[in-house]
Amino acid sequence: MTLIQLFQFILSISILVILHELGHFIPAKLFKTKVEKFYLFFDPWFSIAKKKIGDTEYGIGWLPFGGYVKIAGMVDESMDTEQLKQPAQPWEFRSKPAWQRLIIMMGGVTVNFFLAWLIYSSLSYFKGETYHDLSKFENGVSVSESGKKMGLQSGDKILKIDGKPAERMEVSTINMLFADQVTVSRNGSEITFPVNEDGVAAVLADNEAKLYFGPRFPAIIDSLTPSGTAKAAGLLKGDKIVGINGKPIQFFDELGAELSHYKNQNIILDVERNNVREKIDVKVDDKGKVGFSPNTSVAQKEFEKTQVTKQYSLLEAIPRGLTRTVDVLTMQIKQFKIVFNTKTQGYKKVSGPIGIIKQMPKEINWEFFWSFTAMFSVWLAFLNLIPIPGLDGGHVVFTLWEMITGKPVPQKVLENAQMIGVIFLLGLMVLIFGNDIVKWITGKF
Repeated sequence: MTLIQLFQFILSISILVILHELGHFIPAKLFKTKVEKFYLFFDPWFSIAKKKIGDTEYGIGWLPFGGYVKIAGMVDESMDTEQLKQPAQPWEFRSKPAWQRLIIMMGGVTVNFFLAWLIYSSLSYFKGETYHDLSKFENGVSVSESGKKMGLQSGDKILKIDGKPAERMEVSTINMLFADQVTVSRNGSEITFPVNEDGVAAVLADNEAKLYFGPRFPAIIDSLTPSGTAKAAGLLKGDKIVGINGKPIQFFDELGAELSHYKNQNIILDVERNNVREKIDVKVDDKGKVGFSPNTSVAQKEFEKTQVTKQYSLLEAIPRGLTRTVDVLTMQIKQFKIVFNTKTQGYKKVSGPIGIIKQMPKEINWEFFWSFTAMFSVWLAFLNLIPIPGLDGGHVVFTLWEMITGKPVPQKVLENAQMIGVIFLLGLMVLIFGNDIVKWITGKF
C-alpha cells in the first residue's frame, strides 16, 4: 500500500460521502428541518476539525468509514433518544409529512445514482471507451482449466451471456461469473450451456477471474527449461510447433491438450524453424510437459488486435452513461448470487477498505479514479437502499409503511430496529476488516 493509493481512495470516498450527505442535507433544509451535524467521516469521542455555522456543526471525523448528517428528531445511528422524549417540534424530522421524510431519506442514493451517471457520461464523451471486442477473436478463445470447468472450451466464440450479446471481453469475464447460461459458437454450431458453479468457484480460487479466457495464439517457443526434454531434443527459442505425431497443431492451447495424451511417451513434433519444417523426437514427462514456455509477446500482439476504442458524441454519451450506470448496478445485484453461495464461496473474495486501497493504481490515474468513483457511487446507492435499519433503506421501508397504512411506526419499534441494525452493521464491518487483515498478513490480496 502506498500513499498515492491511499490518497486516491480517501479522495474518492470523500467526494462520495460529501455528495451523498448533501443529498440528505439539501432537502432537509428545503423542508425547514434542523440539521444538527454534517460530518465527513465519523467522530466517536473527538473530531479532527469542526465549526458551527447557524444551527449546523460541520466537521471532519477521524474514522474514515463514511459520514453522516444528524437531523433533529430522527432515530439515527447516534442512538440519541433524549430529544425524542420531548414533544415534537415543527423543525424536527419526525414532525414532517411522510412524503417529505421520504424525499430526505432518498436524497443520498439519488445523488449517488446521478453522480455515477454524470461521471460515466463524461468518461464516454471525453475519453471514449477502450475494450477488447469479442467479435474480433477470429479463432475463438483460449480457456484456462477453471474456465473449462465453467463449461467453456478452447476455440469457442462467445456470443451471448444470459441471452444478451457478449460484446466486450472485460465485461463478459465478470458477467459470466454471475450468469445462468452462455451461448457460444462451437465447431460451427451454436450451443447454449449452463454455467457450472464448480467452475466459478475454481476461477475465484485461482485469483484469475479476469484471465480464465483470452485470445488464442500459436505455439512459439520463448524459453526452454534447462532440464526439460524439449531442450535435450534440440528444440530452440523461436521454433513454432505445428503438429504432434502428424496431427496439425495451430494454437498453444491445442498443444497442451494433445500432450496430456502422451505422458511418459515419445512423440514426433512437427516444427517450423526459419521457414523450414522439421520433425523432432521428444519425450513427454509424466505431467504431460516437454519443458518450454510460449512466446507471450505473440499472445500480446493477438490481444492488441482485438482492442478497439469507441468514441461518443455528447448526445450519445448521456444515454450511454445511464446504460453503464444501470449495468454496474445490475452486476452488483447479481454478484450476491456467488457471494452467498457456499459452493462458489464468493464471500472469501469480498474486500474491505484495505483490499480496495491495494487495488488502486500506484500512480495517479484520473481515468481509473473517476471510473472507480462512479462504480463505488453506484455501490453506495445500492448498499444504502438495502432495507436494513441503520441504512437509508431501513428508514425508507418504515416511511413507506406509514404512507401505505396511514399509521406511523411506533417510536420504540424504530429505536429497537435501529439498535439491531447498528449492531449488525458494526459486526459486518468487523468481519470485513478482519478478513482484510487476515489477507494482508497471509499475502492473499
